[in-house]
Amino acid sequence: MRAFVFTDKSLGRHAGRFVWLEIDTEKRENAALRRRLQVPALPTFFILDPADERVALRWVGGATVRQLDQMLDEGRLAVARGAAGADTAGTRGGAKLARAASAADLAFAQAERHYGAGDMAAAAADYRRALAAAPPGWPRYARAVESALFALQESDDNEAVALLARDAFPTLRATPSSANVAASGIGGALALPKDHPKRRELVRALEADAEAVVRDPEAKVAADDRSGAYIALLDIRHDEGDSTGAMNVASRWSAFLDGEAAKATAREQRTVFDAHRLSAYLEIGHPERAIPMLEASERDFPEDYNPPARLATAYKAMKRWDDALAASDRALARAYGPRKLRLLQTRSEIQIGRGDAAAARRTLEEAVAMAEALPEGQRSESTIASLKKQLSALP
Repeated sequence: MRAFVFTDKSLGRHAGRFVWLEIDTEKRENAALRRRLQVPALPTFFILDPADERVALRWVGGATVRQLDQMLDEGRLAVARGAAGADTAGTRGGAKLARAASAADLAFAQAERHYGAGDMAAAAADYRRALAAAPPGWPRYARAVESALFALQESDDNEAVALLARDAFPTLRATPSSANVAASGIGGALALPKDHPKRRELVRALEADAEAVVRDPEAKVAADDRSGAYIALLDIRHDEGDSTGAMNVASRWSAFLDGEAAKATAREQRTVFDAHRLSAYLEIGHPERAIPMLEASERDFPEDYNPPARLATAYKAMKRWDDALAASDRALARAYGPRKLRLLQTRSEIQIGRGDAAAARRTLEEAVAMAEALPEGQRSESTIASLKKQLSALP
């Protein structure tokens, strides 16, 4: 978002309309705010009502310039008018269409209130009610679909996720939302039990949608969202045990990412693709291809823990244990907060690879102690359980 979106000059009209804040959710002092806002994923954007600091609008994930522009306009309306939708009802001609728009907008407003408050089950129900009432060309359709999908995911209603994504995709094809819709749908379909009667049909339909996204160079989709669609396609191949198909998808994914990185006009833009490029190189069995780009990113961003953390992962895959530990040391020296736990997990895996189970035990014990000491809002019981499970599995 910093590299490709916030710098766009067309967003200048919003500059004086908001007080802009960025919250580092890894810092201990921000744990209470993270808990209050219920930040489920990064990035998440909020527009707060200055009167009472309620969340007037929540957007989970990245956005294109167009989406951010619309989001900011919607946020102002949500604060000024309670998101009642009076701006659209009755403007398209005909009493029946006006009533439909009004019903959809009212349901959407209710959904936004629940979504902002973090009540995902209620939000999902109201977004679906809004979509059912929406007239053709309803301007809030895309955001309602994306928000409904996330709310359904958080509510673990995987069948509803897959069905909504399948049904909404034809309307959103070639729009900025298409990649996220297809990828979310695939995630929901793959989460269904293997014997679910609709699973195979949904996976096949959504696979075709994701392929349509990645194969259409004209689709106005952000590069990282298109990359997410490749990841979803790869998940299908892994789910079906298709190693040949997985290699095919991973090779296409890697080539796509290399092409996008080559277009970068600034180091901030190039490094955006580091994480996904590393994952793609690992998938195709060539982690060494990540080394030059990650070394460049570490030089360009010497305070960022991400480049050395990714180097540690690449070196681990190459069994270059000493280089992996050295990179891990550099990453841990720069990291803080919950993200440090993942770095410690990687370090323990490197130590196991070196045959030093005692050192791996000490590292995991450190990670458990750190995880248990995190404040509410950053503490994760599932992470603590996972770390303890890894610890108990050590000889």
